[in-house]
Parts: sequence; structure tokens; C-alpha cells
Amino acid sequence: MNNMETVVQNVWTKTKVLVKALIIGLIVLILQIPTFYVTDLIKEREQRQREAITEVSSKWAGRQNIVGPVLVLPYYEANADSTKSRHFAYFLPDQLNIVSKVSPEEKYRGIYKVMLYTSGVHLDGSFNGISLEKLKIASENAIWNEAFVHLGVSDVKGLNDDIRLSWNNQVLDMSVDGSGAQALDEGLNAPLNLTGSDDLKNVRFSADLNINGSEELLFTPVGKTTSVEMTAKWPHPSFTGDILPSQKNISDDSFQAKWKSVSLKRNFPQQWKDNSFVVRQTIYRGTDMTSTTAATAGVNISTSAFGADLYVPVSGYQKTLRSVKYSFLCILLTFAAFFLIETSNKKSVHPFQYGLVGLALVLFYTLLLSFSEYIGFNFSYAIAAAATIGLIAWFIKGILSSSRLTVVLSVVLLLIYTYVFTILQLQDYALLLGSVGLFITLAVIMHFSKRIQW
Repeated sequence: MNNMETVVQNVWTKTKVLVKALIIGLIVLILQIPTFYVTDLIKEREQRQREAITEVSSKWAGRQNIVGPVLVLPYYEANADSTKSRHFAYFLPDQLNIVSKVSPEEKYRGIYKVMLYTSGVHLDGSFNGISLEKLKIASENAIWNEAFVHLGVSDVKGLNDDIRLSWNNQVLDMSVDGSGAQALDEGLNAPLNLTGSDDLKNVRFSADLNINGSEELLFTPVGKTTSVEMTAKWPHPSFTGDILPSQKNISDDSFQAKWKSVSLKRNFPQQWKDNSFVVRQTIYRGTDMTSTTAATAGVNISTSAFGADLYVPVSGYQKTLRSVKYSFLCILLTFAAFFLIETSNKKSVHPFQYGLVGLALVLFYTLLLSFSEYIGFNFSYAIAAAATIGLIAWFIKGILSSSRLTVVLSVVLLLIYTYVFTILQLQDYALLLGSVGLFITLAVIMHFSKRIQW
């Protein structure tokens, strides 16, 4: 009878360990439910930040893209029924030089930072003449006295002064009057009152803009040769757009960048008719391009724009969201270490207590999110990790009644959080570090699991 009881007891002991391991695995899966809610919370706070940026930008000015100047010439074209229809021809400058000095301003909407700027933009260049023959337009069909020059601005609300364009020996006042040209989007126009093609030979032009914007400033290279120089008192530029700067100098408090573009690198010509190509105010948002007005036809020349984004380096929401992706790994490794410690030392911990430890691990991310909105991600991570480790250590010491085992588990948690933090910082080597770390972790678990008697 005693032997039978011993056998039953041994079987139950082994079964109990297996059943407990399965229950712990189930708890790990159940804890992913609150983790999903934390992920939604992070996305909601990030969306609120975008709304705050949009609200402030709508009152100041949005992202800016300067396009032009573009010479627009109306003309008549004969139809099959002997009537005439009105069309537009577009001509781009041969040379375009742009110098921009940007003065960033940090504004806050509640707790959210919004990056605004004021920029003085000087542009000059030349038209060496136009060729109507290439577009198969007869000179007598051109409506010379209705020709005008267009300067595209993404958000005209950001203009601080009137724009006067120097065009050879005359000064043109530019306005937002509608032109009727379907290929043009929001911007400024000025009539030229030409008498013929001779008026467009060796034209020199220049203009100065004092413009507000938010986050990003771009320029579309409409010149056959376009050179752009940008300077700003901001140490964290993110160069964006179709091409990168040929020269750049970034210091602790400012940057200077230069671009050079030639027409051979673009996807649009120096001249076209009607909607073969369109001038839409396309802006970049990260790696995506968004047009403020959907082009109905043709190729949008503004997709060739380039410039700089006044990047805010602390992206707390994105880093917090990335850290949540490692929550399953953190919970699993913590529970595995906890299980090995209690099993190896013949201690007994209730599954409910595992669940409480798991909830503490999930609350780490809410602490991280809430603190990062005020003091940045790195300090928030340290505070949230210290608070979580301290809470779990206090709880485990009361359960296991062993300072040594509590220290062991605390060190394991410290290593896990340090490991995840290192992965978050080293984005380029995240996969390599993650693979090596998991391999070493598996080796350690395999080593200590040999002590378990099944």
C-alpha cells in the first residue's frame, strides 16, 4: 500500500509540474489581451499628437513646397468643325537658383510638440527663350497678351508679405487670382502682357518670399538646371524627397545643405501642353507622398521635389510601440525564469500569482508611455523598468521568502529589459542582436531545465 501511494505521489508530482507549465503558458497567452489594449492606447495617443500638429499647422501654415516660376501661355487650337478651343502651354526656366534660410520654432499644443518654421526664400534664374515649334503651336495662335507667370506655394496662408517678382525691367505683383489652367494648383499668378516671343529672350527673374510652414520645406526643380541651398538653426534635419543633397554640413545646433538637379534626372520636360503634366502641390510625409489635390490627368511634377524635414529625434510613441512588440518575449522569459527558480528550489507559486506578475509586466508599457510624453523615451524606460523590477522583487520576496532567489529573478528581469532596450536603440543590428540573444537565452534555459526531474 505504501509503495502504491509512493508511485501515485510521484506520478502526481510529475503531472502537477506539467499541468502547471501548461497553465503558465495559457496565462502568457491571456496576457496578450491587455497588451493589445496597450497597443491601441499608444496608437490613440499618437493620433492625438497628429491632430495637435494639424490643428496648430492649420493656423500657422502646413508643409510647404515651392514650385516655379512657370510661364503659362494660352493659345487657340483649331477643331475639326472649324471652331477654336482655348488651351495652355507651360514653359519652365533654363536656370533656377534658390537660397533658403530657415528659422525653426517649437510650439506646444498641450503636451505635444509641434515643429514650425519661418523661412526667407530668395529665388532667381532665367528663361533663354521658348520654342513653340516643339509643341506644334503656331505663333499667330498664341494669346500673348494673356500670358502669365505662376509660382506654386503649397499653403498660401503661410505667406507673410506680398510677393513681387522682378521680370527683366518690370516688377510684377503676384496674386492668387484664378488662371483657368487646369494643370496648376494653388499658388500665385502675375500677368505678363507679352507682345511676342521676342519678349521671352534672355529673361532674368528674381523674387523673395517670407513664408511660414510646419515640419517640412521642399522645392520642385523646375529649372533645366536647379541649385538649392538651405541653412537652418536645427541640428536634426531629415533630408527627404526625390534626391539627397550633394553637400551637407550638420553641426550641434544647425545644418547647411546644397542640392543640384538637372533636367535629365526628372520625369517631366521643359515644356508641355495642357494636362500632359500637372503642377500639384505634392508634399512628403515620411516615405509617403501626398498631393493636396488629386491630379485628374498627367504626371505630377511636384513628386520630384526635395528638401528637408525639421525632424524631432525623440519619437516616443514609435519606440514605445516597438517595445510592446517584445512584450510576449519579456513575459515568456520572465515566467520561464520564475518557473525554473521555483521548481529547482522546490518552492510552490500559485498560477494566480504568475498572473499578477504578468500584469505588472504589462503595466510597464503604460508607465513607459505616460512618462515618455513628458521626459523622453530613454529616461522613461529606465523609470518604468526600475519601478516594475522593484514591484516584482517585493512581491516575489514575500512569496519565496528568499532574498537570494529574489535577487536572481531581479537580475534576470534587469537583463531582459536591458536586452530589449539595446535592441530598440540599435535598429540596424536589431535582427542580429535579437537572434544571438534568443539563442543564448535558450541555451541558459536548457541548462537549468536539466535540474527538473520529470
